[in-house]
Amino acid sequence: MDAAIGKARTAASWRESTTSIAGRAVKPGSADEAIVHLPGVVVIGGGMPIEAGGQRVGANGMSGAPNGANNDTCAKAGIAAIEGGLAF
Repeated sequence: MDAAIGKARTAASWRESTTSIAGRAVKPGSADEAIVHLPGVVVIGGGMPIEAGGQRVGANGMSGAPNGANNDTCAKAGIAAIEGGLAF
């Protein structure tokens, strides 16, 4: 559960998926390389920002699938399930 919460917090803070962030953070010499050491930051697939009306309104985090790509799939499905209720 802590990993899922960290993924959601990371996606909300950086306003993008944790898979996107991880792609940059794992490159040696990257400006984003240091974020992996910040408390509560989790840069593994499964964190997705949630947007409505062009604004970030939250994020979700999924954990427990065999890999980050499967966690991303679950996170996207969760957002799709509530998408109709996000329109304002």
